[in-house]
Amino acid sequence: MLLKRIIPCLDIRDGRVVKGVRFEGLRDVGDPAELAVRYDRDGADEIVLLDVSATLEGRDTMVETIRSVREVVSVPIVAGGGVRTVEDAGRLLESGADKVSVNSAAVRRPELLTDLADRFGRQCVVLAIDAISRGADVWEVIVDAGTVPTGFEAVEWASRGVRMGAGEVLLTSRDRDGTGIGYDLSLVKRVTRAVEAPVIASGGARTAFDLESAFDAGATGALLAGVLHDRITSLCELRLELAAIGRELRPC
Repeated sequence: MLLKRIIPCLDIRDGRVVKGVRFEGLRDVGDPAELAVRYDRDGADEIVLLDVSATLEGRDTMVETIRSVREVVSVPIVAGGGVRTVEDAGRLLESGADKVSVNSAAVRRPELLTDLADRFGRQCVVLAIDAISRGADVWEVIVDAGTVPTGFEAVEWASRGVRMGAGEVLLTSRDRDGTGIGYDLSLVKRVTRAVEAPVIASGGARTAFDLESAFDAGATGALLAGVLHDRITSLCELRLELAAIGRELRPC
Protein backbone atom coordinates (compact mmCIF):
# COMPACT_ATOMS: atom_id res chain seq x y z
CA MET A 1 0.00 0.00 0.00
CA LEU A 2 1.29 3.46 -0.90
CA LEU A 3 2.00 5.75 2.02
CA LYS A 4 -0.20 8.83 2.00
CA ARG A 5 1.53 12.05 0.99
CA ILE A 6 1.12 15.64 2.17
CA ILE A 7 2.04 17.99 -0.66
CA PRO A 8 2.39 21.78 -0.56
CA CYS A 9 1.57 23.60 -3.80
CA LEU A 10 3.26 26.78 -4.98
CA ASP A 11 1.28 28.59 -7.67
CA ILE A 12 3.76 30.78 -9.54
CA ARG A 13 3.16 34.02 -11.42
CA ASP A 14 6.02 36.24 -12.59
CA GLY A 15 8.46 34.33 -10.40
CA ARG A 16 6.46 34.79 -7.19
CA VAL A 17 4.12 32.51 -5.25
CA VAL A 18 0.49 33.64 -5.44
CA LYS A 19 -2.80 32.41 -4.00
CA GLY A 20 -6.43 33.22 -4.60
CA VAL A 21 -9.91 31.81 -4.14
CA ARG A 22 -11.47 29.75 -6.92
CA PHE A 23 -8.54 30.75 -9.18
CA GLU A 24 -9.31 34.47 -8.82
CA GLY A 25 -8.02 37.42 -6.79
CA LEU A 26 -4.43 36.21 -6.79
CA ARG A 27 -2.20 37.83 -4.15
CA ASP A 28 1.52 37.62 -3.60
CA VAL A 29 2.48 35.34 -0.72
CA GLY A 30 6.23 34.93 -1.06
CA ASP A 31 9.37 33.71 -2.77
CA PRO A 32 9.25 30.17 -4.20
CA ALA A 33 12.63 29.05 -2.89
CA GLU A 34 12.03 30.44 0.60
CA LEU A 35 8.65 28.76 0.93
CA ALA A 36 9.97 25.52 -0.53
CA VAL A 37 12.77 25.43 2.07
CA ARG A 38 10.23 25.84 4.87
CA TYR A 39 8.02 23.06 3.56
CA ASP A 40 10.94 20.71 2.93
CA ARG A 41 12.10 21.28 6.51
CA ASP A 42 8.59 20.71 7.86
CA GLY A 43 8.18 17.31 6.22
CA ALA A 44 6.66 17.79 2.78
CA ASP A 45 6.55 14.54 0.82
CA GLU A 46 6.68 16.41 -2.48
CA ILE A 47 6.34 20.00 -3.64
CA VAL A 48 4.20 21.03 -6.60
CA LEU A 49 5.07 24.18 -8.56
CA LEU A 50 2.52 25.38 -11.11
CA ASP A 51 2.96 28.41 -13.34
CA VAL A 52 -0.62 29.65 -13.33
CA SER A 53 -0.27 32.17 -16.15
CA ALA A 54 2.11 30.49 -18.60
CA THR A 55 -0.64 28.92 -20.72
CA LEU A 56 -2.73 32.09 -20.84
CA GLU A 57 0.29 34.21 -21.77
CA GLY A 58 1.74 31.67 -24.18
CA ARG A 59 5.04 31.67 -22.30
CA ASP A 60 7.66 28.99 -21.92
CA THR A 61 7.90 26.98 -18.73
CA MET A 62 9.47 28.34 -15.51
CA VAL A 63 12.90 26.76 -15.85
CA GLU A 64 14.76 29.25 -13.66
CA THR A 65 12.26 28.94 -10.82
CA ILE A 66 12.61 25.15 -10.84
CA ARG A 67 16.39 25.45 -10.77
CA SER A 68 16.32 27.82 -7.80
CA VAL A 69 14.00 25.53 -5.84
CA ARG A 70 15.91 22.37 -6.74
CA GLU A 71 19.08 23.91 -5.30
CA VAL A 72 17.56 24.23 -1.83
CA VAL A 73 15.23 21.22 -1.38
CA SER A 74 15.70 17.46 -1.44
CA VAL A 75 12.10 16.27 -1.87
CA PRO A 76 10.60 15.41 -5.27
CA ILE A 77 9.34 18.35 -7.34
CA VAL A 78 6.30 18.28 -9.63
CA ALA A 79 6.39 21.13 -12.16
CA GLY A 80 3.69 22.32 -14.54
CA GLY A 81 2.18 25.24 -16.35
CA GLY A 82 2.72 26.00 -20.02
CA VAL A 83 3.82 22.45 -20.90
CA ARG A 84 2.74 22.01 -24.51
CA THR A 85 5.38 19.68 -25.95
CA VAL A 86 7.77 16.90 -25.02
CA GLU A 87 10.55 19.49 -25.28
CA ASP A 88 8.83 21.72 -22.70
CA ALA A 89 8.64 18.81 -20.31
CA GLY A 90 12.24 17.88 -20.96
CA ARG A 91 13.43 21.35 -19.99
CA LEU A 92 11.62 21.13 -16.66
CA LEU A 93 13.03 17.69 -15.91
CA GLU A 94 16.53 18.80 -16.86
CA SER A 95 16.13 21.79 -14.54
CA GLY A 96 15.46 19.56 -11.53
CA ALA A 97 11.81 18.51 -11.63
CA ASP A 98 11.06 14.85 -10.96
CA LYS A 99 7.61 14.87 -12.57
CA VAL A 100 5.84 17.08 -15.08
CA SER A 101 2.21 18.16 -14.79
CA VAL A 102 0.12 18.77 -17.92
CA ASN A 103 -3.36 20.22 -18.05
CA SER A 104 -4.69 22.40 -20.88
CA ALA A 105 -2.37 21.01 -23.57
CA ALA A 106 -3.41 17.44 -22.75
CA VAL A 107 -7.08 18.32 -23.17
CA ARG A 108 -6.36 19.88 -26.55
CA ARG A 109 -4.06 17.04 -27.65
CA PRO A 110 -4.50 13.93 -25.49
CA GLU A 111 -1.73 12.17 -27.44
CA LEU A 112 0.71 14.40 -25.55
CA LEU A 113 0.26 12.12 -22.53
CA THR A 114 1.36 9.12 -24.57
CA ASP A 115 4.29 11.04 -26.04
CA LEU A 116 5.47 12.07 -22.59
CA ALA A 117 5.10 8.57 -21.14
CA ASP A 118 7.00 7.07 -24.07
CA ARG A 119 9.83 9.57 -23.67
CA PHE A 120 10.18 9.88 -19.90
CA GLY A 121 8.14 7.02 -18.39
CA ARG A 122 4.61 7.30 -17.08
CA GLN A 123 5.92 7.75 -13.52
CA CYS A 124 7.01 11.25 -14.62
CA VAL A 125 3.64 12.25 -16.11
CA VAL A 126 1.00 13.90 -13.93
CA LEU A 127 -2.37 14.73 -15.46
CA ALA A 128 -3.66 17.87 -13.76
CA ILE A 129 -7.44 18.26 -13.91
CA ASP A 130 -9.28 21.41 -12.87
CA ALA A 131 -12.93 20.52 -12.42
CA ILE A 132 -16.07 22.53 -11.76
CA SER A 133 -19.33 21.05 -10.50
CA ARG A 134 -22.25 20.95 -12.90
CA GLY A 135 -24.58 19.31 -10.36
CA ALA A 136 -25.80 15.74 -9.80
CA ASP A 137 -22.31 14.24 -9.50
CA VAL A 138 -21.14 15.72 -12.78
CA TRP A 139 -17.94 17.77 -13.06
CA GLU A 140 -16.66 19.56 -16.15
CA VAL A 141 -12.99 19.98 -16.97
CA ILE A 142 -11.92 23.62 -17.30
CA VAL A 143 -8.64 24.82 -18.79
CA ASP A 144 -6.55 27.96 -19.27
CA ALA A 145 -6.35 28.69 -15.54
CA GLY A 146 -10.02 27.81 -15.13
CA THR A 147 -11.29 30.31 -17.69
CA VAL A 148 -12.44 27.97 -20.48
CA PRO A 149 -14.99 25.13 -20.18
CA THR A 150 -14.22 22.10 -22.31
CA GLY A 151 -17.27 19.86 -22.34
CA PHE A 152 -15.07 17.05 -20.99
CA GLU A 153 -16.56 15.16 -18.03
CA ALA A 154 -13.85 15.06 -15.36
CA VAL A 155 -14.16 11.42 -14.26
CA GLU A 156 -14.18 10.17 -17.84
CA TRP A 157 -11.24 12.40 -18.73
CA ALA A 158 -9.22 11.14 -15.75
CA SER A 159 -9.81 7.55 -16.81
CA ARG A 160 -8.89 8.27 -20.42
CA GLY A 161 -5.81 10.25 -19.42
CA VAL A 162 -4.45 7.41 -17.31
CA ARG A 163 -5.06 4.95 -20.13
CA MET A 164 -3.12 7.23 -22.48
CA GLY A 165 -0.06 7.46 -20.28
CA ALA A 166 -0.53 9.55 -17.15
CA GLY A 167 0.97 7.89 -14.10
CA GLU A 168 -0.83 10.11 -11.61
CA VAL A 169 -3.77 12.52 -11.41
CA LEU A 170 -3.71 15.92 -9.69
CA LEU A 171 -7.40 16.63 -9.13
CA THR A 172 -8.44 20.18 -8.22
CA SER A 173 -11.97 21.30 -7.40
CA ARG A 174 -12.36 24.86 -8.65
CA ASP A 175 -15.43 25.23 -6.41
CA ARG A 176 -13.38 24.47 -3.29
CA ASP A 177 -10.07 26.14 -4.21
CA GLY A 178 -8.92 28.55 -1.51
CA THR A 179 -12.14 28.26 0.49
CA GLY A 180 -10.95 26.13 3.43
CA ILE A 181 -14.19 24.15 3.44
CA GLY A 182 -12.58 20.81 2.61
CA TYR A 183 -12.03 18.78 -0.53
CA ASP A 184 -14.85 17.77 -2.86
CA LEU A 185 -14.98 14.22 -1.54
CA SER A 186 -17.60 13.07 -4.02
CA LEU A 187 -15.31 14.07 -6.87
CA VAL A 188 -12.30 12.42 -5.21
CA LYS A 189 -14.22 9.16 -4.68
CA ARG A 190 -15.48 9.04 -8.25
CA VAL A 191 -12.06 9.61 -9.77
CA THR A 192 -10.12 7.28 -7.46
CA ARG A 193 -12.57 4.49 -8.25
CA ALA A 194 -12.27 5.14 -11.99
CA VAL A 195 -8.49 5.11 -12.38
CA GLU A 196 -5.70 2.70 -11.55
CA ALA A 197 -3.24 5.42 -10.64
CA PRO A 198 -2.48 7.56 -7.59
CA VAL A 199 -4.73 10.59 -7.17
CA ILE A 200 -3.79 13.82 -5.38
CA ALA A 201 -6.79 15.68 -3.94
CA SER A 202 -6.61 19.46 -4.27
CA GLY A 203 -8.80 22.43 -3.42
CA GLY A 204 -10.26 23.43 -0.07
CA ALA A 205 -8.11 21.82 2.63
CA ARG A 206 -7.71 23.50 6.00
CA THR A 207 -7.41 20.86 8.73
CA ALA A 208 -6.01 17.40 9.39
CA PHE A 209 -9.60 16.14 9.24
CA ASP A 210 -9.81 17.36 5.63
CA LEU A 211 -6.68 15.41 4.74
CA GLU A 212 -7.90 12.30 6.53
CA SER A 213 -11.23 12.54 4.71
CA ALA A 214 -9.45 12.77 1.35
CA PHE A 215 -7.34 9.73 2.19
CA ASP A 216 -10.44 7.80 3.23
CA ALA A 217 -12.03 8.80 -0.10
CA GLY A 218 -9.17 7.10 -1.94
CA ALA A 219 -6.63 9.85 -2.52
CA THR A 220 -3.00 8.89 -2.04
CA GLY A 221 -1.91 12.51 -1.75
CA ALA A 222 -3.41 15.67 -0.26
CA LEU A 223 -2.39 19.06 -1.61
CA LEU A 224 -2.42 22.27 0.42
CA ALA A 225 -1.51 25.87 -0.34
CA GLY A 226 -3.08 28.92 1.31
CA VAL A 227 -3.39 27.48 4.82
CA LEU A 228 0.35 26.83 4.77
CA HIS A 229 1.38 30.07 3.10
CA ASP A 230 -0.63 32.10 5.62
CA ARG A 231 0.61 29.97 8.55
CA ILE A 232 -2.92 28.99 9.59
CA THR A 233 -1.42 25.57 10.17
CA SER A 234 1.86 23.86 9.35
CA LEU A 235 2.96 20.59 7.87
CA CYS A 236 4.43 19.60 11.24
CA GLU A 237 1.12 20.21 13.01
CA LEU A 238 -0.83 18.31 10.38
CA ARG A 239 1.54 15.35 10.48
CA LEU A 240 1.34 15.16 14.27
CA GLU A 241 -2.47 15.30 14.23
CA LEU A 242 -2.68 12.60 11.58
CA ALA A 243 -0.21 10.40 13.43
CA ALA A 244 -2.27 10.81 16.62
CA ILE A 245 -5.29 9.25 14.90
CA GLY A 246 -3.24 6.39 13.52
CA ARG A 247 -2.56 7.52 9.97
CA GLU A 248 0.69 6.00 8.75
CA LEU A 249 2.90 8.56 7.03
CA ARG A 250 6.47 8.72 5.83
CA PRO A 251 8.78 9.51 8.78
CA CYS A 252 10.13 13.08 8.79
